[in-house]
Amino acid sequence: GPPGETPVVLAHSLAGSSATVGFDDLATLARSLEQALVRSNDSRSLQPHEPALYTQAADDIRRMLHQFAAGFLVPAREDLVRRLDEHRPEPARPLRATPRDAVLLSDDDDIDLEDAVDATLFPVFGEEAGEHLPVLQASMRRWAEEPSDRAAAAACLRTLHTFKGAARLAGAMRLGEMAHRLEAAIERLLASESIAPAEVEPLLWRVDALESAFQALQDDARAPAPSMPPVAAPGAPTAATGVASPEAAPPEAADGAADALGIDWSRFPRDVAARGPAAPSQAPAGVGAVRVKSTLLDRLVNHAGEVSIARTRIEADLAQVKSSLGDLADNLERLRAQLRDVEVQAESQIGSRLEAAKAAAVEFDPLELDRFTRMQELTRMMAESVADVAAVQRSLQRSLQSGEDQVALQGRLTRALQDDLMRTRMVEFESLSDRLYRVLRQTAKETGRQVRLDIVGGTIEIDRGVLERMTAPFEHLLRNSIVHGIEPPAQRLAAGKDATGLVRIQLVPEGNEVAIDFGDDGAGLDLDRIRAHARAAGLLAADAQPSDDDVAGLIFAPGFSTAERVTEIAGRGIGMDVVRSEVLALGGRIQTHSVRGQGARFRLILPLTTAVTQVVMLRCGTLKVAVPSNLVETVRREPAAAVDAAYREGRWPLGGDALPFHWLGALLGGEAAGPAAGPRSRVVVVRSAAQRVAVHVDEVLGHQEVVVKNLGPQLARLPGLAGITLLASGAIAPIYNPVALAAWYGAAARRRVERLLDGHATGGGLVAEPPAPPPPPLVLVVDDSLTVRRVTQRLLAREGYRVATAKDGLEALERIAQERPDLVLSDIEMPRMDGFEFVRRLRADPSLAAMPVVVITSRIAQKHRDYARELGIEHYLGKPYGEEELLSLVARLARDPQPAV
Repeated sequence: GPPGETPVVLAHSLAGSSATVGFDDLATLARSLEQALVRSNDSRSLQPHEPALYTQAADDIRRMLHQFAAGFLVPAREDLVRRLDEHRPEPARPLRATPRDAVLLSDDDDIDLEDAVDATLFPVFGEEAGEHLPVLQASMRRWAEEPSDRAAAAACLRTLHTFKGAARLAGAMRLGEMAHRLEAAIERLLASESIAPAEVEPLLWRVDALESAFQALQDDARAPAPSMPPVAAPGAPTAATGVASPEAAPPEAADGAADALGIDWSRFPRDVAARGPAAPSQAPAGVGAVRVKSTLLDRLVNHAGEVSIARTRIEADLAQVKSSLGDLADNLERLRAQLRDVEVQAESQIGSRLEAAKAAAVEFDPLELDRFTRMQELTRMMAESVADVAAVQRSLQRSLQSGEDQVALQGRLTRALQDDLMRTRMVEFESLSDRLYRVLRQTAKETGRQVRLDIVGGTIEIDRGVLERMTAPFEHLLRNSIVHGIEPPAQRLAAGKDATGLVRIQLVPEGNEVAIDFGDDGAGLDLDRIRAHARAAGLLAADAQPSDDDVAGLIFAPGFSTAERVTEIAGRGIGMDVVRSEVLALGGRIQTHSVRGQGARFRLILPLTTAVTQVVMLRCGTLKVAVPSNLVETVRREPAAAVDAAYREGRWPLGGDALPFHWLGALLGGEAAGPAAGPRSRVVVVRSAAQRVAVHVDEVLGHQEVVVKNLGPQLARLPGLAGITLLASGAIAPIYNPVALAAWYGAAARRRVERLLDGHATGGGLVAEPPAPPPPPLVLVVDDSLTVRRVTQRLLAREGYRVATAKDGLEALERIAQERPDLVLSDIEMPRMDGFEFVRRLRADPSLAAMPVVVITSRIAQKHRDYARELGIEHYLGKPYGEEELLSLVARLARDPQPAV
């Protein structure tokens, strides 16, 4: 087999080090050996005479090194150097070569381009190519295994298109040409009706050759250039003192052995030896840089996010504990009041019995005094127990307050940690400027255009992951602006324009997003030409009359192109497809605006970061949806009549504008319109960039900070879905951009509303299509006893009812204002507002007068029942009650509220 890479690397290192110390003969021999080994590796075979030649070269190098160690510089054998230079092994022949294979395999032999590698951009290209080549290999293997899988071939074309542009941008012109020709070979193969595996397999060799060429180019870029310092003439005086410094001489010279061996140290460059290995640059204190893998940084951000999620859950638990302590405090107050009543009642009863005994002239019974004393002891003991429980409750409150303070501190530290981690991920857009300017110069030169590029807002920082993922789409947009937008100089002058076209990239921050505009002053989109090409490609029916916006959107269709011929930079219909796919994968969107003769503009709305965000939680039916808080402009509570009118018109009036209006569930594929929950409905106005939309929701649950989880490849390209997060309860909530949802699904949702209005609107209200099943009845339980509330809540929830609770009449009225219950279960004796007063307030309100109420109390005397009947209370249950009796009563009254006879 061939010699391999290890001898090549060793020969290369030896040539560089020997040239550094001025041993030119050894450097010449090592360099000739290195080049001969490379040629043998390229031929993929080893001829019979080659081992002897390489062994002889190695022996000669070993002999020269031994002489050097002894202090003598011996010349290399000229005949051996000549034989190595003249060594030309026969190239390896391809396996299973067919005439078509021969064409495919030899297609790169006549490339006469020269590389002009940019030292600044090539490392970036190296990282990018390291990602593209494995994808290309996998796609090509998949295509070779299933030649009919044209999707795999399309994936190869997309990857090659991006790889080609990046290679040419970095100055790897031969590599870019190889990728371009491989694209052409794939397209020629795709043009045939059927493809055999034997026809795809040679392309695998082309991919291997492409990867080998890239690897060789990368090795050349990494290898240090051999230093060739000038060698001092024998006997020439050295700098300063004319003698070598101790640091420059080997140990033998330092202890007097140099004179004995007769080494002429003047042949070695003193300054190189004196310096020794180059010392690393000393960075100023506090400015040292540390290279961290992006994957590690992403993991750190994810871990910080998990800490935030855990803190949110702890906050939820503390809030529950705080609520329970509040209930405990209320119960303690109630217990104190009842204990005082017991003491007062006991005192009054004992006093009345004493008075009765005196009146009957009966001597006081000592046992009554003992009983009175025992009663006082019990009440005192109960009072002490209540005081002990109150002390424990106060201790728990202090501990809870301390825990809340620590959680708040930990929250601030976590946010600071997240901010710092995110700052390490942020880079300025300006870091791409050199690359974009090179694309501009290269494309302008190849198309014969004169173009100027202006970047406005380049100091805005964007997440490194977002910027790296969008680099190729940015290049595609820039090329597209030049190739399809900017006219040739003569045509621009004839149109009264400056001969030099202008491409302008402007960045504008929009909250947690950034708008990136790619605009030019060229000819604009040729809609007629796009329409004609779309009909020819079958993307438009012959009789279709799409709007201008729909026609402009066709440029993003896979494989669509209006170029007359395929060139290295245009004509394959891949670029704009890549742009839209990547924008959607990041949860962004793209807008197009064009004016004939004045230019076109592409606006990309991208997230500044994809790790942590502030959201507003919305409820739509049973679905909880998160919306980035920077998008929420306002939340309004509107009467049902206004919402119904907005459904009919499809617009929501706000500040002189008419915003598109949708039920959020309709944008997510649910029913066309939402139910009217109570007298007022929630309408949320969402703004993204220059677009606004109003959405109707059931409830606004509040604001919170969430960690955005990776969507994965299955969900990454869903329009409008910006991410997924975990709530404090552990439930999963999607993060949506309603503006993007309205752009994609708004027209379909509006058509469903119109069909609903035509055939399914009844009376003055709007009903959903199909009619949604009614929600379970809502039962309001009003009792000052926490135990009673919880027991009743569990009992009713187990039977499928929705249950709301209140601890007194005032809180019950607040609950009813939020959502009208189907039935009320109320106690009588409660603090602040008792049950009778609560029912009196209900009956005084005409809208609530018919609401069924069931009183559950221990006051079962006839006078209480009579008073309840006067207030219009339908049913009266005494404590304790039977579960079956209560459930049957609730089942009858919750849906059929008939008063008791």
